[in-house]
Amino acid sequence: MENESKKERFISFAVAQDDETADASLDELAELADTAGGEIVARMIQHLPHPDPVTYLGKGKVQELREMMDALEADAVICDDELAPSQHRNLADLLDAKVVDRTMLILDIFAGRATTSEGKIQVEMAQLKYRATRLTGKGTALSRLGGGIGTRGPGETKLETDRRVIQKRIARLSSEIRSMKTVRETTRKKRSRSPVPTAAIIGYTNAGKSTLLNRLTGAGILAEDKLFATLDPTTRAFVLPGGMKVLLTDTVGFINKLPHHLVDAFRSTLEEARYADLILHVVDISSSEAEMHRDVVYETLDELGVKDIPVITVLNKEDLLSAEEIGTRKLLFRDSRAEDVIPISCVTGAGLEELFGAIENVLQRNGTYIEELIPYSDAARLVRIRRYGRVISEEHTDEGTLIKAFVPAGIR
Repeated sequence: MENESKKERFISFAVAQDDETADASLDELAELADTAGGEIVARMIQHLPHPDPVTYLGKGKVQELREMMDALEADAVICDDELAPSQHRNLADLLDAKVVDRTMLILDIFAGRATTSEGKIQVEMAQLKYRATRLTGKGTALSRLGGGIGTRGPGETKLETDRRVIQKRIARLSSEIRSMKTVRETTRKKRSRSPVPTAAIIGYTNAGKSTLLNRLTGAGILAEDKLFATLDPTTRAFVLPGGMKVLLTDTVGFINKLPHHLVDAFRSTLEEARYADLILHVVDISSSEAEMHRDVVYETLDELGVKDIPVITVLNKEDLLSAEEIGTRKLLFRDSRAEDVIPISCVTGAGLEELFGAIENVLQRNGTYIEELIPYSDAARLVRIRRYGRVISEEHTDEGTLIKAFVPAGIR
């Protein structure tokens, strides 16, 4: 006997002023639903300057949505924005069906993808904060009653009990996250005392960050053609062709309308970019939304206070385009915050040599140029320069080794 799990069928909907923006966002929502194990069977767009404060959609569209659900035998509906608690409740009552919003969907994906204890705690924290504002009873039996004698009922007691349980759990998780943040900061301080420069790999989800880390270091971390394939940061060492050693850190992917609960919960993880010597910003150049993805990433970095760190933008997945398309897209793609823009393919390896050169150029500008004679008796220092710096030339003389190199400040 074969027992296949049935995919949950959704109808997606959004309020927007133009179809192009809404369609692109709903396409991404369909990818999110697929990642979560669901299926979008239809979509609805209502043209309004802003969503209805009571039901998000207008009354007529809500009725139309209910009729679409019946006709297509959909299991639930999914909104492309985060619904206010009252909007969520009103829509669920009018449609008599499950209502999911974009935030709930992303949280569900994160919950399924977190593997480390830190990741699981951060996701649970975000989920609890989201649910705390939406806690309500089921029907009149558990609804909040008015104040005063004779109006206190089991509904209020149940809700208040649930609220206390959630608040206690949030407080406990907050304490655990603070402890983990302390450990992460200690690790960063140790890393900052090391002469090895660090590079944070950031980018929109599914741009190829994990694939790039695997390609350069053989890290062996999960890399799938799905949104949020990996959540937990991974750091690996990489030696550039010139001999300079670099620590590369993969970070969680960004996405449009990233829930603020997740930004808060994953702040310590996302802040890896804030303490890096270099940022490798990976962009999927094969995507028609590459410019929007770039803007979302920089907006999130600004929110995290990431400033004055050199950026190299890596235009990944060039193997999916023709040579003419690559040239055109690189010409049209603008990134005023980047030191350099390098098209590559993590699959074929094309462009990697140019990327290595760009990384070396940026890091050596942040280092110090030395040209000195190191006695043979100080061989340990010569080893450190070779390991952590970029050696330009070496010449062995009677007195010692004459070396020219760019080195981090820590081993000057």
